[in-house]
Amino acid sequence: MPPDQRGSSTVPPTFVDANRLWVDSRIRYEIGLRVEGAILRRLGARGQRAVEIGTGRRGLGTRVAVEQLGATDVTAFDLYPATVGRARMACADLGERVTFRVGDATALPVDDASADLVVDFHALHHIADWRAAVAEAARVLRPGGQLALTEMTARFVDAPWLRAVSRHPADRFSTDELLAELRAHGLEVPAARLRRAAGDRWIQAVATRT
Repeated sequence: MPPDQRGSSTVPPTFVDANRLWVDSRIRYEIGLRVEGAILRRLGARGQRAVEIGTGRRGLGTRVAVEQLGATDVTAFDLYPATVGRARMACADLGERVTFRVGDATALPVDDASADLVVDFHALHHIADWRAAVAEAARVLRPGGQLALTEMTARFVDAPWLRAVSRHPADRFSTDELLAELRAHGLEVPAARLRRAAGDRWIQAVATRT
């Protein structure tokens, strides 16, 4: 869908919202842990003090941060108390290294320049004001800190077949739009730390705070 049509009445309708069937599924978790997490590690994501945005019920990004990206202190946020509770139970084996809290990715209760790493596992494309979430990630990262993200772009999210069964906000981003927003907030993504796949529908990137 052309960028100038996003957010208009041309966005295909959602008939049945089956997001949770996929988001909370075991197969999605395994792909994230074993494939996407490994890609982020190879792209150079690393950090001890981490923040995760949008935990989901399995705490996927938190587990990747600890087990693959070197995090020793993770604070993970999600909007929904029930989701936070489930993620806390799912990651109980990680012990005191992780803390789960109710919180909004667009207004994180985290000090400026206090995190080494922010982890986004398919959260941004669900957040209505995704630009505000990018700004918050930049705010909480120290200079040299990293935003490690794995995302679906508008090319995938706006596909009519997916829109029919999966509800998302209308104004989603292309890879280039996301990269431009990252740069606007002092987050640089070298070419060697960006992976585009499936016709630019699925991306992984590691952005460094300048």
